[in-house]
Amino acid sequence: MTLSASAAMTDKARELRAQGIAIISLSSGEPDFPTPPHAIEAAHKAALDGDTKYPPLGGTPALKAAIQRKFKRDNDLDYAPDEILVANGGKQIIFDAILATCNPGDEVVIPAPGWITYADIVALAGARPVPVPCPENNRFKLRPEDLEAAIAPRTRWVILNFPNNPTGAACTSAEMRALAEVIERHPQVLVLTDDIYEHLVYDDFTFCTLAQVAPQLKGRVLTVNGASKAYAMTGWRVGYCGGPRDLIAPMSNIQLQSTGGITTVSQAATVAVLDGPQEFLAERAAIYRERRDRVVEMLNAIPGIRCHTPEGAFYVFPNIADCLGRSTAGGRQISTDTDFVTALLAEAHVAAVPGSAYGMSPYIRLSYATDMEALVEGCRRIEAFCTALR
Repeated sequence: MTLSASAAMTDKARELRAQGIAIISLSSGEPDFPTPPHAIEAAHKAALDGDTKYPPLGGTPALKAAIQRKFKRDNDLDYAPDEILVANGGKQIIFDAILATCNPGDEVVIPAPGWITYADIVALAGARPVPVPCPENNRFKLRPEDLEAAIAPRTRWVILNFPNNPTGAACTSAEMRALAEVIERHPQVLVLTDDIYEHLVYDDFTFCTLAQVAPQLKGRVLTVNGASKAYAMTGWRVGYCGGPRDLIAPMSNIQLQSTGGITTVSQAATVAVLDGPQEFLAERAAIYRERRDRVVEMLNAIPGIRCHTPEGAFYVFPNIADCLGRSTAGGRQISTDTDFVTALLAEAHVAAVPGSAYGMSPYIRLSYATDMEALVEGCRRIEAFCTALR
């Protein structure tokens, strides 16, 4: 296991900033909006009221009830309290699920490009990650025929993450149903849907999740979500899921022996945001859409770069193939997307992440979860960097 590429680039950007260098960091998948005030107020009240003891392993009754209401309101899904688990971020939910179910030799199908943590957790369990390429000519979406070809007798899980990190690709209900038809033919396969970017979709795109469009599969689906991206609560570390109780029970056992329940004040804050006003989610999504449009427009005007327009999340995943095989103004050779982002940081002082870290080259991931001024300046620096390639 190694430090993730996005974390490594973010750390390097911090180091350079500490040296007084004006870095534009487009590497971090962290919202720049503040946590909603009513979440902070709820956490403060919980602390003042003495809600500071060991928490229930799987989540407080109040938070489980709020999650039940959220799933019903947003996804038309019904889960009983013992079909819900709260954990230390969505990452721990995934860790609990894979560790509770996978044995050495099992396989987990993961669309690529995809968040590298999926494959690392699978490997930690002794299982084998099976990447399935989702090419740009299909807008980085998983094709049913490719999913069918990847499923084998030892396949234990399929992981779906739409809207996707790093591409921003999202699935329509028709596309999701087509994937469901494949999965239905393989009753041994469980499905983990990572819906963390659920509320970050644009241009009247309608989000859907697998258990919602294919209720016949609900008993095999773990629907994963959290407070971090939509509610700008990354540091509060709250993830949650709904799934069949015979899966939630062993996941809870893994969590019992790893971390136990999560901090009580974070749970109180999450009750507040899940049950509180939801209008600001659309307002923030509109701001992200404006940023996306500006970044895509500026990137597509840069020689050597071609950038798709994503349906969701807050990333773009431009193709830099025409920049390879060249050298920078500073004399660095650009043979790979890793070379590109390394030189871009050193010479243009812009932090990005190589597509190879997510399983697809030659691309780079840029986050537009930052203010417009920084995004415009970052794109201008990328333009100057690419224009100087020879």
